[in-house]
Amino acid sequence: MSYVITDACIDYTDKSCIEECPVDCIYEGSRKLYIHPAECIDCGACEPVCPVEAIVEARDADDEQEKFVTGDSRFFLEPLPGRDASLGKPGGSKAVGAIGVDIELVAEWPRS
Repeated sequence: MSYVITDACIDYTDKSCIEECPVDCIYEGSRKLYIHPAECIDCGACEPVCPVEAIVEARDADDEQEKFVTGDSRFFLEPLPGRDASLGKPGGSKAVGAIGVDIELVAEWPRS
């Protein structure tokens, strides 16, 4: 089971977690960061450095956070808006750079 980034990250992409991740499995959307569930090694290095406490273990997600467990998976497994194919398992965020789009849940999230 991997970690997941919840709504506290929306419009607050500090990126400390990206710098701390030893396997480069945290990707940048437009308004939120996403952890690739298949690339994450469950080390937990990202969780304590998040200044807004947006990162939780997927298995510990409460009912409100559960939609982000599903959403983070969808970010990689389904084609994102404006794209013909899914991201799949790109092998590291540094190689692909910022993705620049989000899943519908995040794109439609009210701006603060």
